[in-house]
Amino acid sequence: MDDPSLTADFATLYKVAFYWPAIDNHAHAFLKEEFRYSMPFEGLVSEAQGSALLEDAPHTLACYRATAQLAKLYKLPKDATWEDVKQYRIGLSYQELCRINMEPTKIQCILIDDGLGVVDMVHPYDWHDAFTTSSTKRLVRVEVVAQDILKPLVSSHLAMGMLAPLDVFSEFSVKFMAALTASAQDKEVVGFKSVACYRTGLDITITQTSQDIEQALTSIILRCEACSTSDLRLEHKALNDYIVCTTLRIAGDYGKPVQFHTGLGDNDISLFHSTPALMQPVIKAYPNTKFILLHSSYPFTQEAGYLTSVYRNVYLDFGEIFPFLSADGQRDVFKQVLELCPTNKILWSTDGHFWPESYYLGTLQAREVVYQVLESNIRRGEITIAQACHIVKRAFFYNSNEIYGLGLEPYLP
Repeated sequence: MDDPSLTADFATLYKVAFYWPAIDNHAHAFLKEEFRYSMPFEGLVSEAQGSALLEDAPHTLACYRATAQLAKLYKLPKDATWEDVKQYRIGLSYQELCRINMEPTKIQCILIDDGLGVVDMVHPYDWHDAFTTSSTKRLVRVEVVAQDILKPLVSSHLAMGMLAPLDVFSEFSVKFMAALTASAQDKEVVGFKSVACYRTGLDITITQTSQDIEQALTSIILRCEACSTSDLRLEHKALNDYIVCTTLRIAGDYGKPVQFHTGLGDNDISLFHSTPALMQPVIKAYPNTKFILLHSSYPFTQEAGYLTSVYRNVYLDFGEIFPFLSADGQRDVFKQVLELCPTNKILWSTDGHFWPESYYLGTLQAREVVYQVLESNIRRGEITIAQACHIVKRAFFYNSNEIYGLGLEPYLP
């Protein structure tokens, strides 16, 4: 039987874990109402694509759990199916759907990466202020900035019948640095985001030779000449690494963190090149720049935890695993986060995207797991209730507030 004082302690921890205001340090925009059915809803619980998403994802423990939790939210019968949930949400007005999902989250502020690639289909970042008590802020995806600069440059050179890759690079470099600097000075921008993990991997080189740059741009120009600049995608290692290193330098100068996609992703990613362990050289090269390792770096969480423990400028986000992993998997990952990672360097996010349910499940499941893991630590006498509550408040609010320089106070009505 529990010690009565311990039971009271758990009630305190429960209240903090489930109701403390949160800063979602990495998310994406909601679909606009006219596009609310444009993406398969199964993407809520899986990064798979095509038939693997539509035919396999509904049979995962992650989907079974999401079904049960959404059925409860929507007051459906306990035996409601995934299809029942999908049908019910169709009958709700879009505003009501968003309200029902966002109100319980206690998310005070959202940091939105608005470079996901479907700009016309999603709301602008500040639209989300309707569901938070503090203003939404931007994260600038640097590969998108680079592509938007490079496309017209390549088109211009092709129109003039020129093939001068280093001239293109010279113009690109000036414009890219100017764009990053402008973003770094923008009060609405709190950080940068790189998807190098998806493009050429996290084994980022510190220096790039002019020969490698020339070869990369020659390849890009020839491809655009054969196809179209609209198809331009930066996946040439020397150029991609230059983009990342330039970002790290400017971000460090202005005190802006740089988020990196690590680990968990769709089948466009090379798992072998997605471990943050590959980032040691670049982390060492930019000691004044804050590196945020996103998505729990799953399945490389322990490697990420090691990096946070030995490099002062590295932080770990424990997001995206909610709701993509089973409950047991989520608990195991959060335990791995706590194995080595200093608790003042842990950040939380939903990685919410497209559907308001992604924010709801990303918050509810994270709060459940954090409470369950810390409760077990207390029962074993490894930490005190005060320490557990401190970890919760830092993970959900204070760490992000400090790292991104948000200057917020917890909204406690």
